[in-house]
Amino acid sequence: MALRASSGTADIRRGFLLEISLAICPVLGAGTEFAALKSIRLLLEIVPMGPELWQLDATDLARLIRLGHASAREAVEACISRLRTVNPKINAVVEIFEEETLAASEAADVARARGEALGPLHGVPVTVKINTDQKRHATSRGVVAFRELIAAEDAPVVANLRASGAIILGRTNSPAFAMRLFSENALHGRTLNPHDPAISAGGSSGGAASAVAAGIGPIAQGNDIGGSVRIPAYCCGVVGLRVGLGRIPSFNPSATTPAPIGSQLMATQGPLTRTVRDARLTLIAMARGDARDTRWADVPLIGPPVHPPVRVALIPEVAGGFTHAAQAAAVRKAGGYLAAAGYAVEEVAPPDIEAVVETWHCIGSTDVAAWLRPNMEKYGDEDAKTSFRLWQELAPPADLPGLLNSLARRDSLLRQWLTFMLRYPIIVMPTLCIFRRHTALT
Repeated sequence: MALRASSGTADIRRGFLLEISLAICPVLGAGTEFAALKSIRLLLEIVPMGPELWQLDATDLARLIRLGHASAREAVEACISRLRTVNPKINAVVEIFEEETLAASEAADVARARGEALGPLHGVPVTVKINTDQKRHATSRGVVAFRELIAAEDAPVVANLRASGAIILGRTNSPAFAMRLFSENALHGRTLNPHDPAISAGGSSGGAASAVAAGIGPIAQGNDIGGSVRIPAYCCGVVGLRVGLGRIPSFNPSATTPAPIGSQLMATQGPLTRTVRDARLTLIAMARGDARDTRWADVPLIGPPVHPPVRVALIPEVAGGFTHAAQAAAVRKAGGYLAAAGYAVEEVAPPDIEAVVETWHCIGSTDVAAWLRPNMEKYGDEDAKTSFRLWQELAPPADLPGLLNSLARRDSLLRQWLTFMLRYPIIVMPTLCIFRRHTALT
């Protein structure tokens, strides 16, 4: 008996009960059809409907498709339907290509029918950020002048998603040049938080986080140099994974100039998902190497086991800044759960976070900003220019000795944190707080 999820739902139990009930009619004999139909109706009322396909995480969705309980086409159609319902309200996905997506889903179903080897994300709908190359689509970076810059090939992270079987549903919004904590630009407008339009969706991967939170695909690709995956994940209540340097190839084939040193040292790709297990699954898919990426590291994804009790550093309040009482309470609550699960939880002071903030801003406002400034002044929208100007006022660019000193200090700070994490492999702390000198830019 072949069990399948009906289009738009991952719950196969009702279909199973329906087939069982119909199957017993011939056994019971003539005249039993009415009683059987009554039984079917009762069973359908008793057995609760399961989640819709768009509500599933990627792990469950990929499993259903792999087992034949749902098709890639059904999964894509469910996410497209969800997109049509919610995206006009939140503007998370700013480029949609239904025909291309549906054709890819049909090809995925044909591949499964032929018995071909299936990737870990086979048939799973995903989204890609507008600053990342996707073949035959514009790498606009949220800039009006770049809306016709069509990528000739996929960035490695996009190619890796395709190789894993994922199907690209659309492209998600970001601020111009991906350099604000708010996802708004003159080309595509503002992305809203699906939980509350009065609360920022974050940036720069705000469209990615908003889409995942709203059910427009279980996985979104984002990138991060100073919080652009982590902050939107925090704002929208999803999982954001900023990986270590070189874990996922970050090369963008359409780039015409070398990246600044700060970007080379700090910019990474990463997934936004609704579950931790999906973040792990997507990391495996994204991490495949590319020879053109000079920083990609061919190292195992799984390290040696950590022997219990695993130490957890609890940092409810960040030194040098203001942490809201609700954030501190949430951190302590998480620590309580971990302690109850057998972890060795300690409330401790971490290495010098204030120095980390100062160092990041020095490198960013001097090296990265100098590289970006000409394009920002020429092509940036007014809000992006204002944000850029305020950043420069809050963290004035350093001279060459000051920049070199910050680069050297960064290495020292990294060593302190690596040593700290040898003792505490898990750290629980707020994503954002307000520091005395630096604050979120509007």
